[in-house]
Amino acid sequence: MDKRQVKTRKAIFDAFVRLLEHKNYNAIIVQDIIDEALIGRSTFYAHFETKEDLLEALCLELFSHIIDTASDFSHAHGLYKNSHIKEAIFLHILQHLEDNDNNILGLLSCESNELFLRHFKNSLKELIQSHFLNNQTCPHNNIPHDFISNHIAGSFVEMVLWWLENDRQYSIEDMSRYFYHITEPLILEHQHE
Repeated sequence: MDKRQVKTRKAIFDAFVRLLEHKNYNAIIVQDIIDEALIGRSTFYAHFETKEDLLEALCLELFSHIIDTASDFSHAHGLYKNSHIKEAIFLHILQHLEDNDNNILGLLSCESNELFLRHFKNSLKELIQSHFLNNQTCPHNNIPHDFISNHIAGSFVEMVLWWLENDRQYSIEDMSRYFYHITEPLILEHQHE
């Protein structure tokens, strides 16, 4: 995309996020987004076919950077002093949430948050599956790894919601440590050999 297209796409994203702050996703229509972004109808449809496509693209943009960089030690906010500490991956994700880029915390706690939480959880499942677990069933207890990655991702999402509901009174370092302490036995039992 050229600079003009990137700027327009950002204006659409920003308008959509502003609308979501005070309106339910189901109540938002494409015309609302067009009016808020100050663009024409043809401009919107040149970027997105539907409101659902816009939601998908926004979620991809919000979570892909967080998830993609969580396992890349070169983009770690100085958190990876020891690259073998798996806890640092969770800390990295929490750091991005705390930085609140693109008002991600607002979206995770808005009226339509279930849409974003579902995307967040699915992104986490992929990260957990690829970095913590084998792709097979554990021979000792016959539990599919997809079940385990879903459980850990769901727990992380619930932890983030609890953290937000409690006004982020605990540091991200504490939250990461608490979460890893609870999930470490499960992760270690099903970790890559």
